[in-house]
Amino acid sequence: MEELITKNLEVKDKLNVEMHKTADSFESTFLSRPISLRLWSSFFVILPIFLQAPWVRFEPISALCFTFIILLGAYILFKKRSKKWFIVSSLLIGVSGSWLGGCLFWGWLSPFPILHIPVEAVVLPLALIGLGTNWKIGASFYISSLFGTAMTDISIFLLGIMDQWREVIMADSENAPRILQKTSENLIQIKSLSIIIFVALILWFISKEIFDSATINTTNGKALLVSSYVIQTTLIVDGIFIFLAILQPTFSGLV
Repeated sequence: MEELITKNLEVKDKLNVEMHKTADSFESTFLSRPISLRLWSSFFVILPIFLQAPWVRFEPISALCFTFIILLGAYILFKKRSKKWFIVSSLLIGVSGSWLGGCLFWGWLSPFPILHIPVEAVVLPLALIGLGTNWKIGASFYISSLFGTAMTDISIFLLGIMDQWREVIMADSENAPRILQKTSENLIQIKSLSIIIFVALILWFISKEIFDSATINTTNGKALLVSSYVIQTTLIVDGIFIFLAILQPTFSGLV
């Protein structure tokens, strides 16, 4: 009987060990693969384009309040005390910063393009502090998103269409298409195309350098990978919008 009990205990111990190994393995692989981290990072870059942009235009206050829902989600995931959800929690913190800045600007200050980056950078000091903490992944997401936005604004300025920004925002539904058509025509000039290609190459080079210096095995490495993925996604999204703006001006990123 003693031997039977001992064997049963040994079997249970082995099963427990195997279960812990399986759990630990899942913990270490979840979002520890570049493809998973890329998908999450890209998703959180694209989400505001299709959800926040139309929402904040019609209901800026409720869109702004959604910032706290994002923070609540991050807090709930953090309370799980699980490695597999901490990265998502950290990313959500970064997303909340971008969401907050976007709501503040596009909800009330969109006619003033000079305020775009300063308003979007509302939580930049906290993000810079976050780079030195365990929340550096979220901080990297926010800072990289802000950098991508700044590069887009710089491109708009260099293309000479910053003035159309205010005109489009303030124009009625009848005049906006005419302004957008003019903007579209400016984009297909040799000078404009050269600027677009030059800025795109800069973003691609920066994202590649960051990617090459990163590793998936450390938190610092994951933060660098997130930065690289965010910049790459921003580059792709901007490229798509420029292409659509040339083909169909009403899809211009200015509106």
